[in-house]
Amino acid sequence: MSRPPLPPFVADTAARKARMAEDAWNTRDPERVAGAYTADSQWRNRAEFLQGHDEIVAFLRRKWSREHEYRLIKEVWAHAGNRIAVRFAYEWHDEAEQWFRSYGNENWEFDAAGLMRRRIASINDLPIAERDRLYRWPLGPRPENHPGLSQLGL
Repeated sequence: MSRPPLPPFVADTAARKARMAEDAWNTRDPERVAGAYTADSQWRNRAEFLQGHDEIVAFLRRKWSREHEYRLIKEVWAHAGNRIAVRFAYEWHDEAEQWFRSYGNENWEFDAAGLMRRRIASINDLPIAERDRLYRWPLGPRPENHPGLSQLGL
């Protein structure tokens, strides 16, 4: 199975890869998201270490069962060869209706078929008031005309 764009990445293909990942994560569909990773993909998400589709899907189900109204924006920070570094921010609220903006960085490594074989994510959560939310599009992928992280000053 091939998942274009393929490495080695240039600015345009790295940006397309990041937007494809953003759009998939904004569906909050664990199976769809896991489809972009190798069967034995290795993850570090905060302090949790995962390997393979089953663990990734289970993790994403847990994540989105407690992160309500999740909306994400990703932006390429750097790229070289088969690696892309992205920064991201997402907004969500918990069961108590407390809103958060979670900021982070991810390092991605891809195989020759364009599947991600390694994802290393560092994330910090900032409590915000509902009135301070910046991501107000309907649930699902970010509209093409919605500002990205740099335009929002994030």
